Amino acid sequence: MDRSGGRAEVVRGARQPALSAPLDRSAEGDALTNDDRGGLRRQLSGRQIGMISLGGALGTGLFLGSGLAISMAGPAVVVAYLVGALAAVVVVYAVAEMVAVHPEAGGFGAVSDRYLGPLAGYVQRWCYWFAQVATVGGEVVAAGLYVRFWWPQAPLWAVVLVFALGIALVNVAAVRVFGEVEYWLSMVKVTVLVVFVVLALLLVVFGLPGRGAPGLAAWTAHGGFLPNGLGGLVLALTVATFSYGGVEGVAMTAAESRRPERDLPRAARRVVLRLALFYVLANGLIVAIVPWTRSAAAEGVAQSPFVELFGSIGLPAAAGVMNFVVLTAALSAANTTLYLGARTVHSLALDGYAPRALAAVNAQGSPRRAVLVSAAGLGAAAVVSAVAADTAFLVLLGITLFGGMIAWLFILVCHAAFRRARRDLPPSPVRLPGAPTTTVLGAVFVAGVLVITAFTDVFGRAWQVGLPFLGLVLLSYPLVRRRVTASPRR
Repeated sequence: MDRSGGRAEVVRGARQPALSAPLDRSAEGDALTNDDRGGLRRQLSGRQIGMISLGGALGTGLFLGSGLAISMAGPAVVVAYLVGALAAVVVVYAVAEMVAVHPEAGGFGAVSDRYLGPLAGYVQRWCYWFAQVATVGGEVVAAGLYVRFWWPQAPLWAVVLVFALGIALVNVAAVRVFGEVEYWLSMVKVTVLVVFVVLALLLVVFGLPGRGAPGLAAWTAHGGFLPNGLGGLVLALTVATFSYGGVEGVAMTAAESRRPERDLPRAARRVVLRLALFYVLANGLIVAIVPWTRSAAAEGVAQSPFVELFGSIGLPAAAGVMNFVVLTAALSAANTTLYLGARTVHSLALDGYAPRALAAVNAQGSPRRAVLVSAAGLGAAAVVSAVAADTAFLVLLGITLFGGMIAWLFILVCHAAFRRARRDLPPSPVRLPGAPTTTVLGAVFVAGVLVITAFTDVFGRAWQVGLPFLGLVLLSYPLVRRRVTASPRR
């Protein structure tokens, strides 16, 4: 609902509000206010938003999940990540196109509420919140696994608990503090990843002192390019697609961006290119240097293939440095994910779909109560890692995949409705190329990945937990809807 007054105008059957009200710039210049955002402050700069977008997606999906994908597809993991990148392009452009027009609290969930109706906005946001809660748990579990590189006997639950407390403290601070911490955490992993790619590329093509250039011979050794057949590649698509989860998070910064009309499209364009480069090129280099059978880690996900690569070329000190980097990456992803979860449940509270207390913000503009509730994933991770240390990461990974793919489906369906409703109105500053065809193809792909997860041992738990949760959300909607009077947006 446009806060400037009046009810939402109806455009071809959709509840299409006018463009968001102009931003109010305060004397401080950075504490921008807008009463359509439930008290959140526009303190995030363009550089911070760009790194936050990377922070959510550049974590365990690359550094730890890649080992799982390699074990499924072998060298063909390159194809899996390339296909996943194409799907991510569709999603991030679709969501950027919508939130550039509606830069408000709730991001794509609020847009779904506008164009698909209250039920869609309710279900999408609760499923997305559920996925973020599981994701933040998965990231801190991964961080605990990385610490075991130095201290193998360290209790996983204790390490997870320490990291959980640190992440929670950063998120209850002012958003500009969160943004700056996330910027530098992400900068570390991006910088080292670039160095890693350059060194690995030099080794593959020219060789390094004491070691000749292996070329791409390893891509066809040890069973060929597709050692586990087409079925293995299809299974790897689930991990690869999950790895790009988080690209949609750029939408959740809309209500706290200083210049959303400029920064959101710019961040969307840059994040997809960087992620595709890192995921596709980095994994291609890994399977070219380290035999995929070794990168797959027979014991599961106890060690990142990135660390394995440095150890294999006789640089143990570099392996330790890389392990520190992937540890930083996991903490960065957990930091961003907790931010996304908190802003999601905050927007639900604004609409009356969650307890009203969660809509409150403190003097710094931080929704602390929403942060603390969303930190449930950190507590759950500590418990799961204590009772099931060997399988904790995979359990949380499966739950995350289910909730994330549900959110992606809603984004693409909503984008189709958004385009249809606004076809006679001024276009968004950024547009998804090839829509609506690309929108439909993206939705079909995401639905296919979601279905595949039900038939895999690794992700079967996602349906066992995710489907009952989805049913609970649907059943709760009529009860919640009855007590909702007038949403702040409508």
